[in-house]
Amino acid sequence: MAARPDVKAWRPSVGGVAEVFHARFTDHAYPMHTHDAWTLLLVDDGVVRYDLDRHEHGALNGPVTILPPHVPHNGCSATPGGFRKRVLYLEAALLDDGLIGSAVDGPTLDDPVLRRRVHRLHGALALPGEEFEAEGRLALILDRLRWHLRHRVPPPPPRRDRRLARGLRGLLDERVRRGVTLEEAAALLHAHPTHLVRAFGREFGMAPHQYLTARRIDLARRLLLAGQPAGAVAAAAGFYDQSHLTRHFRRVVGTTPGHYARAAGRRRSASG
Repeated sequence: MAARPDVKAWRPSVGGVAEVFHARFTDHAYPMHTHDAWTLLLVDDGVVRYDLDRHEHGALNGPVTILPPHVPHNGCSATPGGFRKRVLYLEAALLDDGLIGSAVDGPTLDDPVLRRRVHRLHGALALPGEEFEAEGRLALILDRLRWHLRHRVPPPPPRRDRRLARGLRGLLDERVRRGVTLEEAAALLHAHPTHLVRAFGREFGMAPHQYLTARRIDLARRLLLAGQPAGAVAAAAGFYDQSHLTRHFRRVVGTTPGHYARAAGRRRSASG
């Protein structure tokens, strides 16, 4: 009897990502087929053998595999234990059609930086409330994919753009509670989303989503110290829900909002 596959699939609320697909297969073989999206594949366990445009390839644990839209391919396990994979289906418009031929010629991208970025994007897409982080990570991934597929020499050293970085910081400060999408910020500041993310990181040493999260945590702490109940603070500080607040609060502060609030309450009682 064939083993039941372990499959997860969803469409995140992040522009450009048509589908996220995680699966473990032991004996499934894909027939020849095509997609209308770019396929960005990570193999986490095993080896996948596939044909792309009548040429045989293998997807291993390490490199990133990119399969272009409208080009036939198949796939099956090349190892007895099957394979485990994570896939992002990116809308075709995100990358130029002129890059399809380059992807057919070289679908394997042996780039640890790119793999790490794709891995982290999967993590952000799996959690509610992390859309702004996912948008920033996707912008950097697309920039690196374009560089690979154009076969260009390494880009020149990055140029600092303090005006743009500080403009984005001011926008995030104004919208701590309501937030902003990367596309909205880019339109308001008249900049390309990728340039916006890079300029902010070079100027302030962190990604825009990290800065916004830190500002929200600061606001949550002030509200908790003022005596607001932990259950009401999440929405007031701009978080998606209570678990979203707790996840980031614990990471930054080292404890949960509830414990922090109780400690603050004991302090107020002792001083009163």
